[in-house]
Amino acid sequence: MENKPLKPRVQLDRNAWVSAATEVLAEEGIAGLRVEVLAKRLKVTKGSFYWHFQDRRDLLLAVLQVWKDGRIRDIVKQTRAQPGRELEQIYHVIDIYSTSRSRRGAAIELAVRDWARRDADAAAIVAEVDDIRLRCARELFLACGVPMEEASSRCMLLYAYVFGISLMIYDKFDSDVARLKRDIADLIAQSASMTRTAAAASS
Repeated sequence: MENKPLKPRVQLDRNAWVSAATEVLAEEGIAGLRVEVLAKRLKVTKGSFYWHFQDRRDLLLAVLQVWKDGRIRDIVKQTRAQPGRELEQIYHVIDIYSTSRSRRGAAIELAVRDWARRDADAAAIVAEVDDIRLRCARELFLACGVPMEEASSRCMLLYAYVFGISLMIYDKFDSDVARLKRDIADLIAQSASMTRTAAAASS
C-alpha cells in the first residue's frame, strides 16, 4: 500500500488574513467578520490566525489601517495637478468619484462607514480620510483663485454630491443623465472668483 504524499501546509501571511477580512467586511459587514468565518474561507485552522494577530480586535485595526492607506494614496493621486491645470483636475475628481466604480470598492467604503457609526477607532480613521479628502480638494479650488471660505464650501459640496449619487438610482429621473452630470459638475467647479482671478491675471 503506497503512502499518499501529504498536501503541503498552506502558509498564510498577515496580508492574506487582512485581505480576506476585507472581503468578508464588504459582503457581510462588521458583524459577520469573525475569525472562524475567515479560517473556513481560507481553509486553515483558527490556530494559524494567532500567529499573526493577538485577537480579533488586532485584525480589525489592521483592516482599518490598510483601508486608510489605500484611500489616502488614491485621494492624493486623483487630486494632484500640474500648475495651471487645477480646474481640469477638479472636473476629473468629480468625474472619477461620481462614476460607478468597482462594486467591491463601493461595498468596502459603505461597510467601513457603517462600522464607524458604532466604533470609535473606525470613526477616527474615517474622519482622518475624509479630512484629507476635503483638504486636497480645497487646495485645488484655492489654486484656482477661490477664496478660502468658498473653497471649503465647494469641496464639501463636491463630496456630498459624489457620495450621495453613489447611493441613488436615478436613471429614470432625467432622459439625459450625462447632461445632468455635466451641469452639476459645472455648478460645483465653476466660481465667479475664478473669472475675476483670470481677468486680473490677463490685465
